[in-house]
Amino acid sequence: MHIVILAEFAVASGGAEKVAVESAYGLARAGVDITFIQAIEGPADPLLDHPNIRRVCLGNTDIWNRPALEAALSGIWSRDSADRLRAVLGALPRPADIVHLHQWTRSLSPSVFPVLLDSGIPLVVTLHDYFLACPNGVYYRFDQDRPCGLTPLSASCVAAPCDPKSRLHKAIRVGRSIAQNRALRRRHLHVVHVCDASVRRMGDLLGSLSITHHRIDNPVRVEKEVRANPAAGKAMAYVGRLTREKGADLVAEAARDAGMPALFIGTGPLEAELRAQPHVEMLGWRSPNEVSAILIRGARALAAPSRWFETGPLTVYEALATGVPVVASDRSGAAEKVIDGVTGYVVAPERAALATAFRNLDASTAETLGRAAHAHYWDAPMSIDDHADALVHLYRRIARNVSLTPTDILGTSG
Repeated sequence: MHIVILAEFAVASGGAEKVAVESAYGLARAGVDITFIQAIEGPADPLLDHPNIRRVCLGNTDIWNRPALEAALSGIWSRDSADRLRAVLGALPRPADIVHLHQWTRSLSPSVFPVLLDSGIPLVVTLHDYFLACPNGVYYRFDQDRPCGLTPLSASCVAAPCDPKSRLHKAIRVGRSIAQNRALRRRHLHVVHVCDASVRRMGDLLGSLSITHHRIDNPVRVEKEVRANPAAGKAMAYVGRLTREKGADLVAEAARDAGMPALFIGTGPLEAELRAQPHVEMLGWRSPNEVSAILIRGARALAAPSRWFETGPLTVYEALATGVPVVASDRSGAAEKVIDGVTGYVVAPERAALATAFRNLDASTAETLGRAAHAHYWDAPMSIDDHADALVHLYRRIARNVSLTPTDILGTSG
């Protein structure tokens, strides 16, 4: 079997990139022949050095590093990206059985969809976010700090000043969504959801497209090492980009209300605001191994209070795997892996609700929840091998044109 994985970056700088890289590695380790196409020029993760992986770079640049007009036009439709991708697919040393797309909004643009769909190779798309339906990609009203409830590309949607940057950016993203819908019209896609809530939500938002939905968990690259001791930890930890939609500000506020220190690992626009608070410790960006070590030795719990409908934040699963309790937003797909009151707490992403959960985490409770989190995770680990097995099962069925239900539940789901 030969699988082409298409992503815009080849390093695990974010959740989507990490999944693309680790999927490629897991599949290669399972004996699958992989061509990993990275769109944007840059470094590659050492995991992609596996002998079963052939890496190709399209040589694109990130649209955020281009002049404004060029970025706007190429973000809506990039003929250059389409031509480069077509040439790479035409030069493959052997035919591909499946193309698996993870990202397309930072350089590829919707122009790659006709190339992929006209190639005759079945296309699978993992939905790490909502870009297939929503212009701003997260189905969130940044102007109101709440999830969106509008129909994508309706008059109300187009008029809403919901973009995190500006109305001009919103207009460009609306143009990209219109171009994308035209490119996908009367075409069939296989999409992979990384949480149950995404299946329900995106099923409604993508009703106009011909789609078969699949559900496979993200891979989690964590070794079963020494379990954390959350009873000894003092701080409420947050890992990720420091933004309001991810609830970084809520962690600081609720920790202060609960009389606890807050520990932030990551960077982002709220960094200065958070750093100014005396109960906050800022560690900046750290490698995955460093994050695990910090959580194991210094965290009472991990807080993930996303205001947006986040799909599958890997940090939640990684914390559970190390035996750190999780306080998760009830809007996040990751909350599906947290057993409320057993392995952590599932609460509304609100200051008072979070503060109550934080206060409940005394040393004894944290130890009990952490022990349960570790046991439950390792009873059914979301390993790279299990993820790869689920993907191989899906690819074989699609390649053989096996009849699939509109929602096909596979492998490591649920």
